[in-house]
Amino acid sequence: MKKIYSHEPVLYQEIIHALNPSSGGRYVDGTIGAGGHASGILMACEPDGELLGMDIDPQAVSLARQNLQKFGARVRIIPASYTTLSSHLAEIGWEKINGMVLDLGASSMQFDDPDRGFSFQVDSDLDMRFEPSNFINANKVVNDLSETELADLLFKYGEEPKSRQIARAIIQARPITGTVQLARVISSVYSSRGKIHPATRSFQAIRIAVNDELKAIETVLPQAINALAPGGRLAVISFHSLEDRIAKSYFRQESRDCICPPKQPVCTCGHKASVREINRRPIMASEEEIQRNPRARSAKLRIVEKLDKKNENH
Repeated sequence: MKKIYSHEPVLYQEIIHALNPSSGGRYVDGTIGAGGHASGILMACEPDGELLGMDIDPQAVSLARQNLQKFGARVRIIPASYTTLSSHLAEIGWEKINGMVLDLGASSMQFDDPDRGFSFQVDSDLDMRFEPSNFINANKVVNDLSETELADLLFKYGEEPKSRQIARAIIQARPITGTVQLARVISSVYSSRGKIHPATRSFQAIRIAVNDELKAIETVLPQAINALAPGGRLAVISFHSLEDRIAKSYFRQESRDCICPPKQPVCTCGHKASVREINRRPIMASEEEIQRNPRARSAKLRIVEKLDKKNENH
């Protein structure tokens, strides 16, 4: 009997409140993980609300199926990236949905699995793939890129101020085969440790590159908004500034009637707002939740609601 993995989903109550699931509604969890948010949505939309769960990680799909089996036919779980949302909705015959949640980045269970290579707290192979069949892994990024490519990657995706020094240190230490060795090499560039471990930003950057995470977010947001029925809501939880910036920028754009340059006297873009922002500032976890679940500290929640085209200016 497999262990049924359980963890506290970040901003759980806030997600249920944001989506306000109701009986007969159709909902999507694009990053279903172990099924925490999905379970809450399914309970809230009883007796006949439905949910489509997606995840690129086969381990997550397996766990979600175990944890959500009590909901029977009301839940469908598929091993797929949320970037393929539109095609999968068409496949199951859902023209519109009433709500969707995206909990971005790596999940707790991925960090906690010592064999996945996401954490520098335990030694493992350099992997970091959400999808095990992905050709690119952390080992290829760390050992195959040039010094310039590596420095650019660490700066762009990790906002690492010592990206060039770290890239040089990695090149000199090659081959690097494990997470602890990589963390030591990165740490050697720093003379002292601050509040966060010196390897944190670099590990984040490598993981984002391996999984092409930012491109995936840019790909799914238009599909999600297009899929929403009028009044339907999209809730996005991000864990670092790059993710949050993409969601914020797109939501701001899609909530405006004109996206012409500010100094242009007459609108020529023809753009019409498709959503309204429920919260201009991101919703953050309470101190109580952060004490229970430290991962929630950096979580930011943004919510938009689909406008009815008849009232799109309101």
